[in-house]
Amino acid sequence: MSLAVRDRELVELMDDPACDPARLAATLRRFGIVNRLFAGWGTVYRRHLGPYLTSLGRPARVLDIGSGGGDLPLRLARRAARDGLEVAWTGIDPDPRAHAIAIERGAPANVTFRVADADDLAAEGEVFDVVFSNHVLHHAGSSAAAFAEASRALSRGLVLHGDIDRNRWAYGLYAVGITPFAPGTFLRTDGLRSIRRSFTHDELQRELDAHANGAWSVGTHAPFRLLAMSRGRA
Repeated sequence: MSLAVRDRELVELMDDPACDPARLAATLRRFGIVNRLFAGWGTVYRRHLGPYLTSLGRPARVLDIGSGGGDLPLRLARRAARDGLEVAWTGIDPDPRAHAIAIERGAPANVTFRVADADDLAAEGEVFDVVFSNHVLHHAGSSAAAFAEASRALSRGLVLHGDIDRNRWAYGLYAVGITPFAPGTFLRTDGLRSIRRSFTHDELQRELDAHANGAWSVGTHAPFRLLAMSRGRA
């Protein structure tokens, strides 16, 4: 198997509406551990999100598109609260199965989860100070740039999209590192498929530039991670 070329046709097991519901629920619940270990959002918060929210000097609204089981907005909300920031967090996901797990976690009053997508919020005229996503760009595939631009339309400030940097080291290390957390879940199979579906740095920069040349900057914030950054246009 070669990772030199992005696999655009590969489908992840958890995206199947008929997948095993117990394994799906276990996968969504365990994403909290996986994201903490591999996704690098602690660094994103320290370098970008936290300083930006502090600079506003007022209450803020933050949107997570494709929030899945809800672990990331809940984690970031706790971090912001410790920093004394007043933030209303919204997580949206079009899959009601993911929404059920997010609700199950229990959320403070300033965190809301909805079954919705970016187009739904745009139609409602919603605007946020920050819009972000985790592991959505590679799911969007050939529509990644359109998704990114839709996210800019919902933000009047910062836009951040974190995803995987496809390479052999990421694939090999994930295959080993995920093993203790994988039983009863789709984590190993789907995680490896995600890497094969993901962009390299240069691929993602070209993809985003094709729709909005100069609007996006793609960098890294953790090993084998990409972070696409832009400013909103709401």
